[in-house]
Amino acid sequence: MLDVRRLRLLRELKLRGTIAAVANALSYTPSAVSQQLALLEEEARVPLLVKAGRRVQLTPEAELLVEHTVALLERLELMEAEIHSSLTEVRGKVRLAVFQSAALGIIPQALSIIAEEHPQLRIEMTQREPESALFETWTREFDLVIAEQYPGHAAPRHPDLDMLPLYADELSLAVPHESGIMSLADTTQSAWVMEPRGTASRHWAEQQCRRAGIEPDVRYETADLQAHIRLVESGHATAILPGLVWGSRTPTVALRPMPGLPRRTVFTSVRDSSVSRPSIVACREVLERVVLALAPE
Repeated sequence: MLDVRRLRLLRELKLRGTIAAVANALSYTPSAVSQQLALLEEEARVPLLVKAGRRVQLTPEAELLVEHTVALLERLELMEAEIHSSLTEVRGKVRLAVFQSAALGIIPQALSIIAEEHPQLRIEMTQREPESALFETWTREFDLVIAEQYPGHAAPRHPDLDMLPLYADELSLAVPHESGIMSLADTTQSAWVMEPRGTASRHWAEQQCRRAGIEPDVRYETADLQAHIRLVESGHATAILPGLVWGSRTPTVALRPMPGLPRRTVFTSVRDSSVSRPSIVACREVLERVVLALAPE
């Protein structure tokens, strides 16, 4: 009988490419991963790995095992969902990945509702950028992800992950009070704070500035939107901020509408095999209630 945990390690190696990457993702040591894969090779009685320079490659027999492992993990998850659906009480653990502004604007209220209505449900939240969070949900490191998609940008798609729209989040120009800035065209002399290069939000913000005829003077770069707010509050920068960063709080900076009133799409994703898990259904239902309360009148 082949060990399911070792089969999962083989699948992780297929996905991540190196034993070191598998060890890092699963909090193992590389030697422990290698040892488990060697035991799996003994169980299977066929070669599974061949050396290719400093790396290893999967043999055709290993590729076949990975294909069956994917189906096996899906069946196990479906079985767990069906067993849990017979329970009258929502319980268990949901590993949630979320980006920063959703963590600020949605999660506190959602946790309060879950604690009151589903006290046997444990939520473990980790902040992740949407691109990596979606991948890690697909690889089963998380059960549920809240991710974002900017106008004109498509979020990464992974097989067997669904995509359920949650919120249309307005994007606004954020400027210091008394700055006199009313639109993007007035920011030619402004210092900007933006998220790091390579992020969808940074690319989108730069494109909006250029369409308005300006090249943004990006002096400050950080993924922390609370730092964006403080820089704008103190009069040192201009930014483009999503509405979710405020949650139910009153904005502390002046917000100006962007051309075309753009909104980013906030959505949730889970694996198809866990869509019907009562804990997942309950979490999604609570998230929908929270964002409904945030929607403008």
